[in-house]
Amino acid sequence: MKDIDIADLRKITELVKLKHGYDFTNYAMSSFKRRLVRILELYNLSIEALIRKLQEPSFVEEFLNEITVNVTEMFRDPSFWRVLRDDIIPGILLNHNKIRIWHAGCSSGEEVFSIAILLKEMGILHNVQIIATDLDTNILEKAKSGSYNIKSMDLNEKNYIRFQGTGSLKDYYKEVNGKAIMDESLLMDVSFRKHDLVKGDIFNKFDLILCRNVMIYFNQTLQNNVLKKFHESLFKYGYLAIGSKESLIWCDIANKFIVVNNEEKVYKKIKD
Repeated sequence: MKDIDIADLRKITELVKLKHGYDFTNYAMSSFKRRLVRILELYNLSIEALIRKLQEPSFVEEFLNEITVNVTEMFRDPSFWRVLRDDIIPGILLNHNKIRIWHAGCSSGEEVFSIAILLKEMGILHNVQIIATDLDTNILEKAKSGSYNIKSMDLNEKNYIRFQGTGSLKDYYKEVNGKAIMDESLLMDVSFRKHDLVKGDIFNKFDLILCRNVMIYFNQTLQNNVLKKFHESLFKYGYLAIGSKESLIWCDIANKFIVVNNEEKVYKKIKD
């Protein structure tokens, strides 16, 4: 296994930041290092060769794809999706008949389809606007295409059953040449956008922000900055859902939220 020292890590993060505008300096270094090692092994490169290749814009997209890759699945943590359906969304509907959702760090789109299916089964998909964002344009294209390996649908179906959906996941896709092609009408009110959580601006106000299992790759400074951004992007009494291993009780804006569901990591904004 190849090794990378701190000086090389700094050299790579500075090069990517200066030349291409992507800032990884506040990523959790153990995770960032692990992914760099994977890139070196995948492309059979030395550190010096990787630094040379990072001068090529065409390679940078591949590099980003590897660094930001997130393993995801539909209805991951089924109990979370039940809480969303049974408690959170009905709570929003008490005060609004139109809902705005930001899916931050949407990766390859499995969770975007999960929320769309959930909303369709609640009969309110047409009343919801979803903005799904990610840093990686390649992964956004995959999300938009709604095309997944058919083998992955076994696990997705098991999650859906545990979520206690009203039908079968098969109702929402068709099989074509070993791929599951999702029903495109689910994306009727979804817009996909490239957005950098580290450097991107606040671009709208939302009733619900989903950002699950993204911040585990950030150090505390960056998590703090991103959580402030989420706070500003929520309407008062809007909800924030983060991953099961993530928390906001330690951060600067912790007193501006209350815990709605500690197990599922759902918070409600109570102060501007």
